[in-house]
Amino acid sequence: MADVVNVGVNLEAFSHAINGIQALRSSVSRVFDFLKDGMKNRENLEGREKLFLTEFQDNLQAVNRDLNELERLSGLVGRPSESHPLHNSGLLSLDPVQDKTPLYSQLLQAYKWSNKLQYHAGLASSLLNQQSLKRSANQMGASAKRRPKVQPSTLVLPPQYVDDVISRIGRMFPDMTIELFRPNGNSAVLLVTLGKVLKAIVVMRSLFIDRTVVRGFSENIYNEDGKLDIWTKSQYQVFQKVTDHATTALLHYQLPQMPDVVVRSFMTWLRSYIKLFQSPCQRCGHFLQDGLPPTWRDFRTLEAFHDTCRM
Repeated sequence: MADVVNVGVNLEAFSHAINGIQALRSSVSRVFDFLKDGMKNRENLEGREKLFLTEFQDNLQAVNRDLNELERLSGLVGRPSESHPLHNSGLLSLDPVQDKTPLYSQLLQAYKWSNKLQYHAGLASSLLNQQSLKRSANQMGASAKRRPKVQPSTLVLPPQYVDDVISRIGRMFPDMTIELFRPNGNSAVLLVTLGKVLKAIVVMRSLFIDRTVVRGFSENIYNEDGKLDIWTKSQYQVFQKVTDHATTALLHYQLPQMPDVVVRSFMTWLRSYIKLFQSPCQRCGHFLQDGLPPTWRDFRTLEAFHDTCRM
């Protein structure tokens, strides 16, 4: 039980400090009660003022004495131990080589900083909520409220412009065939045939690429009803890897202000798979690793790497 009681705090001084807090609260309450009563029940005005000032000074001195006593007791209480456990992380403090792996102390420090960050973030949020963020709307007046919102021009590109961009990209790469379909209105679906290596289905929203599915050249790309199958994965692991890398490329090539450049860059990257089964890895120099060719293509140099060699 001695280990439980020994928390780095003087319990006797702690008890006296609690009594001191109660005494301080009582003396402060007497001051406010005295101010509330004022100078009533006195004989004359001059006598009432003198008695009021005398009694008010006595009450303030009592508050000052209680406050000084509480500050003295707070210095005797001591600081609590910093070794309080944080659930199962308290077991980290039992490490015999704590000097070499000070995980527990670092965890406590991170916990304190997290609490401080949360507190200051709350203060900043309350201050920002008090500020008006509608300054431009207030300055422009009511006419600005009636003005219709202007949609971003890159999201509503005409189909003729999209067709023109795709046709120009197709002329850039003679070994790549691009067929454009519009199964649901203005949304475009591209069927990209790269030599006799693979076929890629690129689903687009205007000139923004949503998703890509890569299959082998000999795999079926149509559903039973004759429409393009944009969901089924390839049955070959190598083309499943290429599909994952193509999804990563979509996140890499992002330039909303110039979507045509994004499509051209992505098609240039996809064309680098024309020698998927002929290019060795630029790091290990091997053609196969775990039964797979180098499926990764660098986004800038377009060099071939195995999925593990690129790390």
